Amino acid sequence: MFNVVTSVGIIIVNKALMATYGYSFATTLTGLHFAFTTLMTIVLRCLGYIQPSHLPFAELLRFILFANFSIVGMNVSLMWNTVGFYQIAKLSMIPVSCLLEMVLDKIRYSRDTKLSIGLVLVGVGVCTVTDVSVNSKGFLAAFVAVWSTSLQQYYVHYLQRKYSLSSFNFLGHTAPAQAATLLVVGPFLDYWLTEKRVDMYDYNLVSVLFITLSCTIAIGTNLSQFICIGRFTAVSFQVLGHMKTILVLVMGFFFFGREGLNLHVVIGMIIAVLGMIWYGNASSKPGGKERRSYSLPTTRQQKLGAASDSDDNEDKA
Repeated sequence: MFNVVTSVGIIIVNKALMATYGYSFATTLTGLHFAFTTLMTIVLRCLGYIQPSHLPFAELLRFILFANFSIVGMNVSLMWNTVGFYQIAKLSMIPVSCLLEMVLDKIRYSRDTKLSIGLVLVGVGVCTVTDVSVNSKGFLAAFVAVWSTSLQQYYVHYLQRKYSLSSFNFLGHTAPAQAATLLVVGPFLDYWLTEKRVDMYDYNLVSVLFITLSCTIAIGTNLSQFICIGRFTAVSFQVLGHMKTILVLVMGFFFFGREGLNLHVVIGMIIAVLGMIWYGNASSKPGGKERRSYSLPTTRQQKLGAASDSDDNEDKA
């Protein structure tokens, strides 16, 4: 719920900031989000809430690479593709995340879990995908965005589990690096995408308040994302993400007008929500989503069997 509330809140605030006040520098704004998150981790470390931990530089570099390619890829994909194909690319993240879990973590999904994921994809597709056209540049951008985002979310779960990192510790390692790289690259990328310079924007009291509010909510969004993926998996987080998509649509209709709200969209929302409920029930049942267990090698089994036989003989003696 923490992740849903903060994610929907930040999208609504950013929508107002970009649509109403013309602040269209998405990558730079993301860098500011991580800068505020870094300040939060510094304060918590000074207060003793974040304990010293270790994350190898090579692992941190790999994660930052995936995370930044995800942000840049999404922004470029939105620029080069239609909204319809952009939404299809976002929907494909669930199958990609499933593939990563099956190959790298040996996860096995039950039939009901697979069908529920399919129902979620159908529902979200019905209410969000409109016109679909694709070009080679747009496809390449979407491909990079989908795979980098899926790998970034997989690595959140993987690194937290491997190095026993709490969400606060993980943010303490990754937020400063992401803030530094995005604040350096962001202004140039935003100028390329929008042909506007972030330093030439007309900063006034209201726009600065909205930027500050966006950065403050982003602290909760970043933290709750790591909590969710750390406790569950990237696939579950993607399903949760589509619940946020539905809520954003509803909130958008509520705050920014009902244009585009029709029976077609409502039916899609209902299908998606039913699929999410089904996924929650199916994945939580025994066998719904579990790691494959492998039998012991034959030679080892024979040794264990021989040892148990000798134990039995000793007991009889």
